[in-house]
Amino acid sequence: MSLTAMDLVAAAKQHIREIDLDDAKSLLGRARVLDVREPAECAAGKLPHAVNIPRGLLEFQIGNHPAFAGAQDTDILVYCLSGGRSALAVETLKKLGYTRAVSLAGGYKAWNDSGLPTEV
Repeated sequence: MSLTAMDLVAAAKQHIREIDLDDAKSLLGRARVLDVREPAECAAGKLPHAVNIPRGLLEFQIGNHPAFAGAQDTDILVYCLSGGRSALAVETLKKLGYTRAVSLAGGYKAWNDSGLPTEV
């Protein structure tokens, strides 16, 4: 039996911390914000001060990115469009030693639909 992408997301969510919009709002300004969507998605709108590193490049770029170098013990709010890619990304970040990374439940869609601040 092979796994689906949603099976992998569900398994990742068993090993990571997922936070709601209220907790995410409280992290803004003190956490680093990581957008793991594709660049075109990010260009259409993102959370304030978010840095874009696409999910497919995360393992290769996070350690060398100035915003995340040496940030293994720093709060990192990770999001994608709906929460799947960010769950997988946080699972990966934990393996890479980023112990305080969390995933935004519902992702950018939930954030934007709630009328919370975004930037282009």
